[in-house]
Amino acid sequence: MLSIVIPVRDEAGSLVMLHGEIRAVASEHGYDVEAIFVDDGSRDPSWEVIGQLAADERVRGIRFRRNFGKAAALDAGFRAARGDTIVTLDADLQDDPREIPKLLEKIGQGCDVVSGWKQVRHDPWHKVLPSRVFNWLVGRMTGVRLHDHNCGMKAYRREVFDEVRLYGELHRFVPVLAAARGFRVGEVVVNHRPRKFGRSKYGVGRFIKGFLDLLTVKFLTGFGHRPQHLLGAAGLLFALLGVVGLGYLAIYWIVAQLNPAWHLTPLHDRPLLLYSLASLLFGGQLMSIGFVAELVTAHLSREMRAYSIAERVNEPEGQESEVGSQKSGTTHR
Repeated sequence: MLSIVIPVRDEAGSLVMLHGEIRAVASEHGYDVEAIFVDDGSRDPSWEVIGQLAADERVRGIRFRRNFGKAAALDAGFRAARGDTIVTLDADLQDDPREIPKLLEKIGQGCDVVSGWKQVRHDPWHKVLPSRVFNWLVGRMTGVRLHDHNCGMKAYRREVFDEVRLYGELHRFVPVLAAARGFRVGEVVVNHRPRKFGRSKYGVGRFIKGFLDLLTVKFLTGFGHRPQHLLGAAGLLFALLGVVGLGYLAIYWIVAQLNPAWHLTPLHDRPLLLYSLASLLFGGQLMSIGFVAELVTAHLSREMRAYSIAERVNEPEGQESEVGSQKSGTTHR
């Protein structure tokens, strides 16, 4: 079964047409499809339209009590999906369902995540240009070089979401999070259509939040299981600068005491003293935070593995659960 997850927010005008296009693609290619519409706090009749579409048994609907964001809507859809492959589409008809076979073909070639690339975009320049800069920055910082991280049209193998958890606004970084777990990420060019229904949900604040989320993802993928390597290294650097500054002032004071002819500036009037003390204290705080982060990571790692298994050969069934139980203090005889 192919599951198609569609976040919806104030998209009543496009849902019937989108459903019709999905049915046409499924019929043409012989797909066993379920369409999951997730109403993310719509204020228009979107939920009523979803209810009407549910006359088709292949349509399922989920309604949030209020707007929780696109990542939450996708997560709810992923949890409800029953298919081995999951495709995501935006509900405004800018994503073309006829491109789904391209995504599935790439999945069939061995990719675990396939992202759409809107090579020709029908969006205003003030939206396209910042998006291109953002995509370049994501590629440079994470090593996952996709032309369009923000494209809502993507395909995933189901097992990706056994190991990648969505929260906040990290939905656009699923390929990055998946690649960090060892999943193969690919990209295909998809058709992007001009907007006819609804309006864009993103403004300037989107790019600020996106950059902050990028820093979070960089930390999670690079130091998620070893936070002290980052925080401790930075803490040692600042602490070392503080020690060097205080050492210099100590030598300066001793030499000045031994040479009465020197005009000694009181140490408390020297800015270097304040800078050195601040650097030393800040370094100590960073290392302390690093130790706390290590404790939290060690606690969470009891339930979350630091590795990802692709396949097994000749492994007795149930062996892994036994090992996990022994680690937690239970011995099997």
